[in-house]
Amino acid sequence: MAEAAAGRPAPAPDVQVGAGEAGVPGGPRHVAIIMDGNGRWARRRMLPRIAGHRAGVEAVRRVVRASPGLGITTLTLYAFSSENWRRPADEVSDLMGLLLTYVRSEIDQLDEAGVRLNYIGDWRSLASDIVLELERARDRTAGNSGLNLVVALNYGGQQEILRAMRRLAEDVAAGRITPQEVTVERLEEQLDTAGVAPVDLIIRTSGEIRLSNFLLWQSAYSELWFTPVLWPDFDDAVLREAVESFALRERRFGGL
Repeated sequence: MAEAAAGRPAPAPDVQVGAGEAGVPGGPRHVAIIMDGNGRWARRRMLPRIAGHRAGVEAVRRVVRASPGLGITTLTLYAFSSENWRRPADEVSDLMGLLLTYVRSEIDQLDEAGVRLNYIGDWRSLASDIVLELERARDRTAGNSGLNLVVALNYGGQQEILRAMRRLAEDVAAGRITPQEVTVERLEEQLDTAGVAPVDLIIRTSGEIRLSNFLLWQSAYSELWFTPVLWPDFDDAVLREAVESFALRERRFGGL
């Protein structure tokens, strides 16, 4: 396994569930995953790309089920980036259809499992029927205290930071704050992830070694873990390997 050190309602505050009850000692509480490799998985099997995306949904199910047992309390999944609009229109349509199907088909199980569903990114600009379904699922699970599942939709890290800075600039221009009052903490309050626990570990599948505009601000002190496993083949064992790797690392945050 290869590895390297290497529309905004803010989600609800992170609920600390599972600590001391399950998981790998010293493991991450907030794991974020760049789910990559669906297309290559399909191509190797001489299947259409949509088959890879469907297989990727199964991997999402596996990871959501496995996360609480590994002590993960927040799981952030990079589902659709702001750059993904550049893909062929039929593939974008397929992805949106899969998103809608997933939310509708999984909401009962997610709710029963105590999962709390949230979103980051400009997800409110998606098609109105998708936005409505996303809002229903979020509102239905808002009172749950289990895994906090954060789905990044129409998300880009640079765009997120830009939105936050524009809001702060408006506050300065209106005289509500001074430039000197623009602090790290105040900026973080304007990010999509306001109220969510810091990202401990970022995983990327498929062998690519880059962040691809994902959680650029939040990853400042995250540990990074890369695997050649394609996302549709990602399972409990690979997730555990990443978590155990994290537990062995020493995090100094710039200190000694």
